[in-house]
Amino acid sequence: MKEKMRNILNNEGGAFGRLNNMQFEQTETFKNLARSFAGESQAGMRYQLIAKLAMQEKLKTLSDAIKTIAKNETYHAKRFFEMLQEKAGSKDNIVLDAGYPFHAGSLIDGLRFAATDEKSESTEIYPNFAETAEKEGFKDVAALYRMVAEVEKQHNIIFNYLYEAVKNDTLYKNDSPILWVCSECGYMHVGTEAWKICPLCKADQGHVELHLPFEGVRL
Repeated sequence: MKEKMRNILNNEGGAFGRLNNMQFEQTETFKNLARSFAGESQAGMRYQLIAKLAMQEKLKTLSDAIKTIAKNETYHAKRFFEMLQEKAGSKDNIVLDAGYPFHAGSLIDGLRFAATDEKSESTEIYPNFAETAEKEGFKDVAALYRMVAEVEKQHNIIFNYLYEAVKNDTLYKNDSPILWVCSECGYMHVGTEAWKICPLCKADQGHVELHLPFEGVRL
């Protein structure tokens, strides 16, 4: 009997992993998963709108980079939704007391707001949610939050770089020579600045592949 109880307590998710749906709804982790699903869904949409602003300024590769992050956010939302379904099943309605950002403005404003939001998620919100899940016995949920927080940390680095680069007009410039590649035809050139018009296919500068940073190092 003792061995059986020990196996239950040590099962993935801990003792709380054996809670039924009704009991799980009483936990903070239940509410946090619902908040996270809503937040990531909205972030994905906000970033799509920022990507549209980039396209309006003929910055296609910048728009593509932002769309990729928007897709990341959508998949984060998907994972939070799936975890919520796994723990609590389908719900007609979940009432939440939560606030969400509703930023608006120029392309530069959008990049700055996005960087701030990603920093908040990676350094405060998701680490706190992970800690709560751990305390309530949901180790699998805690692990999910920590993985997503690591991705949001990278998003913060990228958005910070893009904000500074667009603001200072250095998106297609570098202090030392680097390789610039046309995303349309593949033309390549090594230099401190990308061409205004591609010599091969005549695509404008907005089609030059970006050198995005990872952990603060520009690639």
